[in-house]
Amino acid sequence: MNLRDRQRAETRQRIQRHALRLFAGRGYDATTVNEVAEAAGVSAMTVYRNFPTKEDLVLYDDFDQLAAATLTELPATGSLTDRIARTVLATLDLAATNDHDLLLARLQLMISTPALQARHLDSQFRLQEAFVTTICATDRSLEYAARAAASACLGVAHVALLRWAGDNGEPDLAELFREAFAATFGHAL
Repeated sequence: MNLRDRQRAETRQRIQRHALRLFAGRGYDATTVNEVAEAAGVSAMTVYRNFPTKEDLVLYDDFDQLAAATLTELPATGSLTDRIARTVLATLDLAATNDHDLLLARLQLMISTPALQARHLDSQFRLQEAFVTTICATDRSLEYAARAAASACLGVAHVALLRWAGDNGEPDLAELFREAFAATFGHAL
């Protein structure tokens, strides 16, 4: 990553952290993008250049790309569902370890804000598509199975994330995912 890319990433992170702080303190609906820009020390145009919608201030992350890359790096052993689940687990573990507070704040806002709940479904669909695209790059005949497996694993992740956020981020997120996976699929991951 060159200097310009690092500066963009740092600006994006600063804007998002200020947005989350304001949304948590004042409420999502009561906070304007202009207030976020002012708090972050940037123009409203800079906020919109980094986050095309207000919802993106909460929901944006790099996990779609990270998950797709992780899927290609993990050994292609086991069922398609297990491969996707291991990928989701690795991504969740990384997020909870490296960005625990940010992830928790984002989830708690998503849970409590109807507009964000609807957009979260769009985000899950994009992640599902990233999995399907990655898997089908080598074998298009796996599309239906990949779509079903990705959707089921993301449902398991959703349940684990809701529980984790509801318990204020205290339980081990990876363990919650494993428990939900075993309850859903009848075997351990």
